[in-house]
Formats: sequence, C-alpha cells, structure tokens
Amino acid sequence: MRLRLCTWNVNSVRLRAEQAARFVAENAPDVLCMQEIKCQEAEFPRKAFEEMGLPHIRLAGQKGWHGVAIASRLPIEDAPALAVCREGHARVIGAKVAGVEIQNFYIPAGGDIPDRAANPKFDHKLDFFEKLTAEMARRDPSAPLAIVGDLNVAPGEYDVWSHKQMLKTVSHTPPEIEAMAKLKSSLGFTDIVREAIPDPQKLFSWWSYRAADFRASNRGLRLDHIWISPGLKEAALRLGAAAARVHDDVREWERPSDHAPVSADFVL
Repeated sequence: MRLRLCTWNVNSVRLRAEQAARFVAENAPDVLCMQEIKCQEAEFPRKAFEEMGLPHIRLAGQKGWHGVAIASRLPIEDAPALAVCREGHARVIGAKVAGVEIQNFYIPAGGDIPDRAANPKFDHKLDFFEKLTAEMARRDPSAPLAIVGDLNVAPGEYDVWSHKQMLKTVSHTPPEIEAMAKLKSSLGFTDIVREAIPDPQKLFSWWSYRAADFRASNRGLRLDHIWISPGLKEAALRLGAAAARVHDDVREWERPSDHAPVSADFVL
C-alpha cells in the first residue's frame, strides 16, 4: 500500500481549515502532520477534518500558541510520548499508522540571538535537540520511524537563500546545524526530501510574510522536514527512487501560511 505522509506548519488550523481541505482534495495525503495549530484541543475543527476524509486525530493543543496535530485517513495507534520540551509546551505528538511510528514536532524557533547564555529561547531550542537526540540514540534503527515537522533549522548551504548571510541568523547558525547533525546521526536518519531533490538545488519551505512577492524575492529557508529511520528507507525507495516534494504552490494561495506543506510517499 502507498502511504503519503505530509507535514505542514499551518499557522492556525482554524484559519487554514479551508486551505487544508483543498490541499487534501488535491494531494490525497494519508497522514497530515500539522504544527502551530494555535488552539486548545476542544477548539480543534474535528468535523472539518472528518469531512476531508482524515477522521483519525491525535493532538496536543495550547491556548494561543504552538500546538501539534496528526490527522489520518487510516486508524491510529498509540506511539511513545516524548518528554523533550522542558517548558511543557505542546510541541510534540506521536502516533502509529500502518505500523509506522510518526513523531510530529514543532521545535522552538530560538529567538533572535544565537547565544545560549544570553538568550533563554536559544538555549531551549538546543536543549530540545539534545533531549531528542538522546531519545533517538536509544531507539532500534530497524524499526520504521519518521520524525517530521517544523524543526526550525535550515541545515544545508542550499537550504537557505544565502548561506554566507544567514550564518549569524538563528535557524542557520553553526550551533543549530551541529545540533541537527547530531540528531540525524543518532539513529542514522535519512532526510528523504533531500534524497529526492539533492544538493545543489535550492529548496525552501518557508518564506517571510514581509516580502510582497515571495517568489520574486525568494529569500526562503527549508525549515520543514521528513526524516526516516533505516527501518523505513526500503519503503521510501521501493519504487526505485524517493518520492518527496515541497508543495510551494500552496504558499501562493490566498491568506496562506508562511510555510508550505512537505510530503513523502512510502510503499509498505
């Protein structure tokens, strides 16, 4: 069977419910992982997702901020709860779908100053990565696992509009890139989007609202990721090559999120 897994920082699920319905109708995801839903659990628009054909829902909500959700066409089973946010924010939700464990993250942005001592938000971001890396290092690499979401780091030279200019800007600083590399190596994860669209092609999933025309300025960052364990790689490559993409056309829609959805297909 094909399993299409998507991640999308929707920047308020109640504001984007119609866009989510359009995206689901046009792209047929089996699992849609969302970040920044910005609502409490009782406020989540469940009926809208049921009508989209994604009736199975797990979420962690928070008043006004953060929040993550997984909506699935297929039944959902429990997955381990990960205590990786020291502030207790609603930043991670897990589920198991068709035998695949999916952990959906909204990692802290980190504020403006890339200094752990001077900026508690940046320290929190790196602490989140460190806790998650320690958790993944204990896992069985042969088990099928995907970690997805807005990881808030653009790790590569071609994941940012200007590598040189962004090296001192939070989201692409050396400490963040190093933290992300340690997480990636902890379980031997594959960045399946870069497997499908390798360097040196520029690839972004986020563009600031400040640009009047995001395509013209194209000052983007690749902050949204789908990583898979060795145990899921065969399913990702079963048809001979990875099938993954950034749906940047969604960023063109009326009143869009500043993030575009990202998807990957697996043959289980």
